Amino acid sequence: MSVLVVGSVALDSVETPFGKADDVLGGSATFFSAAASLLTPVQLVGVVGSDYPIEKLKPLEDRGVDLAGLEHADGPSFRWRGRYRHDLNSAETLETQLGVFSRFSPKIPDQFRNAPFVFLGNIDPRLQLDVLQQVEKPRLVACDTMNFWIQSRRADLLALLEHVDLVTLNDGEARQLTEKVNLVQAAKWIMDMGPKTVIIKKGEHGAFMFTGGSIFFAPAFPLENVFDPTGAGDSFAGGFIGYLARTGDLGEANMRRAVMYGSAMGSFAVEKFSTERLMTLTRAELDARVSELKRLVAFEEEMPA
Repeated sequence: MSVLVVGSVALDSVETPFGKADDVLGGSATFFSAAASLLTPVQLVGVVGSDYPIEKLKPLEDRGVDLAGLEHADGPSFRWRGRYRHDLNSAETLETQLGVFSRFSPKIPDQFRNAPFVFLGNIDPRLQLDVLQQVEKPRLVACDTMNFWIQSRRADLLALLEHVDLVTLNDGEARQLTEKVNLVQAAKWIMDMGPKTVIIKKGEHGAFMFTGGSIFFAPAFPLENVFDPTGAGDSFAGGFIGYLARTGDLGEANMRRAVMYGSAMGSFAVEKFSTERLMTLTRAELDARVSELKRLVAFEEEMPA
């Protein structure tokens, strides 16, 4: 089954303790598509400027990402420049140039409107709501957000939560949105707003999935080298939603497997700059890492004598 993703398509310049890369592929929709397309067809909606090197998106097209919804606008493309120090869990933003993205108004092509799975990337919640007016009864709607929207568009974000099935956000964003220090309480607060499922990402410490009746935890894969954490969260979402779309199963057990695929996908994303590692990743490598993640938490239960 196909996945519709609406989000940013950007050019990133990133510096980490292990090196730097200039004007490489970035943006929420780009990372999500690079991850999800390994598992299922992806339909991308976004905008790029007249200076965007479109040829860099050819590998995504070759892997099944439909770019019919990618708008080409006059003006500069969205650019982000950031730096990670030894704390790779947080980026220092050095420069943001929104360019044509500041005028982005998503237009969903007719052939995309019946996508069974929809992921609303990290954009203005008013635009996320507008997308939902253009799609036709998807089986699953998931959304992401960030601290900027939580602070500046809180009312719109709360309105959005009434119309989505699943929310992904990190632990800091969950606490900011709910004003709850405890993540279990924060997840319950969000579910009371409408979503049936909440995924709270904790970076190198894994991710929690909360549903009405259960809590599931997936560890992060322990990597010896992390080159670039940019896009790890969107890659997690791509692996998670991509697996659900591939299997078509929204049952509890399969949702848990999807979280493990998301965790594995995120771990590959950080091994190189930009989407480079995701675009060389194979299904065999992904499946093998999911099996390794499972072994990390597997144990034999033994009752004391």
